[in-house]
Amino acid sequence: MRSDSVNKGVGQAPHRSLFHASGYTKEEMARPLIGIVSSYNEIVPGHINLDKIAEAVKLGVAMAGGTPVVFPAIAVCDGIAMGHVGMKYSLVTRDLIADSTECMAMAHGFDALVCIPNCDKNVPGLLMAAARLNIPTIFVSGGPMLAGRIHGNKTSLSGIFEAVGAYTAGTITMEELEEYEEKTCPTCGSCSGMYTANSMNCLTEAMGMAMRGNGTVPAVYSERIRLAKRTGMQIMELLKRDIRPRDIMTEKAFLNALAVDMALGCSTNSMLHLPAIAHEAGVDLDLDVANTISAKTPNLCHLAPAGHTYIEELNEAGGVYAVMNELNKKDLLYTDLITCTGKTVAENIAGCVNLNPEVIRPVENPYSEVGGIAVLKGNIAPDSCVVKRSAVVEDMLVHEGPARVFDCEEDAIDAIKGGKIVAGDVVVIRYEGPKGGPGMREMLNPTSAIAGMGLGSSVALITDGRFSGASRGASIGHVSPEAAVGGPIALIEEGDIIKINIPANTIHLDVSEEVLRERASRWVPREPRIKTGYLARYHALVTSGNTGAILQLPGSGGRNAQERNDVCI
Repeated sequence: MRSDSVNKGVGQAPHRSLFHASGYTKEEMARPLIGIVSSYNEIVPGHINLDKIAEAVKLGVAMAGGTPVVFPAIAVCDGIAMGHVGMKYSLVTRDLIADSTECMAMAHGFDALVCIPNCDKNVPGLLMAAARLNIPTIFVSGGPMLAGRIHGNKTSLSGIFEAVGAYTAGTITMEELEEYEEKTCPTCGSCSGMYTANSMNCLTEAMGMAMRGNGTVPAVYSERIRLAKRTGMQIMELLKRDIRPRDIMTEKAFLNALAVDMALGCSTNSMLHLPAIAHEAGVDLDLDVANTISAKTPNLCHLAPAGHTYIEELNEAGGVYAVMNELNKKDLLYTDLITCTGKTVAENIAGCVNLNPEVIRPVENPYSEVGGIAVLKGNIAPDSCVVKRSAVVEDMLVHEGPARVFDCEEDAIDAIKGGKIVAGDVVVIRYEGPKGGPGMREMLNPTSAIAGMGLGSSVALITDGRFSGASRGASIGHVSPEAAVGGPIALIEEGDIIKINIPANTIHLDVSEEVLRERASRWVPREPRIKTGYLARYHALVTSGNTGAILQLPGSGGRNAQERNDVCI
């Protein structure tokens, strides 16, 4: 056992004295030490219930013969961080979470981990840590929020952001805006649509790192507490059988996750997080495979913001396993893979039927024959860019219009709210990528303003930043290479015609190669916006959005995390 290094033998007497100081008994030290990574805090609504989840997990671990030890992980609320400098600190926490979890697990000799995340960067950060450490690990999230209700209709976080745009446009009153403010987010939990947090919690289930219901059982249901207890008990089984994250998170498991991603219509942020997690697991996940999978995977769900159903309804319809069972009818999954249940994918999803064909469309009657996310390429994005196709109205799947160019999010929002953006425009927001931001801010404010002002079906937005899972419309992000490193998005000028063809997976700037070369010869790199602190270090190490915005040591030659950790461990 790894914990032998801290509590067994004569040489570990000093270590045991410190365990005694923390209140641990000899009996507890004789059992496996199970680290419980709790993301509990009092600022993120998706995390304020995690103390209860952690207590339930502790009970489960103890009932199954382990000694539970809780330690924290940080979490940023993307909604609260949105639209100001705080959003620069969102994506970057993914690496802080992975690094700090690695530090705690290695320093204290934990035999296994139970990870309790919920929100956007917390889930992938802990998955990255799990893959990097490769000790038996299982996940249980805090669960999704219930949908809000306005005048009898369900709503979610994207509704309040769009209501701000509607108020600015004069189509709703201040009293109506205040009603949205008070009723949109009625419970604790991760926001109720298929936004990034719920996307990643569902994909954790699809990859086999969490038990059934992890992505969909609402935060306020007692079923969530029971799930946490079962998860605590199950980690002891994984430890006994020595089933580790890299046994579960294989290349085929990531391909399964992409297929489920396409069927659910997940957030485009999954296209950042899955490659980053795969990198830590020693798997090369090229985004080009996303379109290959999308081409044969039907989109079965239109959850908010793409439609008017919510995670609670997906749960009632059978959840992620029911979606996987539908996909399996077309042999779209690898079903012989081991999972955290100790069973294969096939065994897990057997008998998990679709209970509501209006929420989960049958494979014979999908919303679309192709998946919910598309990866586009062209002379604006030679490496790639990403769009949530399932949230784009039919009229905007193919679009051509003049570029309206902004070098930061704030300038674009001022123009949108000032009425300077009109139908047909293509809003370009650049220098907001991983390096350029730094931190690759989400653009929910501008996309919501566009939608709220009635332009959602006539204006496109492209950026080297990224989008919240709450964004909808022709919102194309992760443009790579980014402007800060001289990517072609930096060469776009006001009024240039941009051609977008989502079904063809293309995005094109209608300017000759000769003109682009001439513009490139005049381009001058910008000074970093932030030169001190964590963001300055992040700027120096972060790679492009198409690689998952992973951190790479200068001169590392791309050695993957598995190789590095095999040396460390």
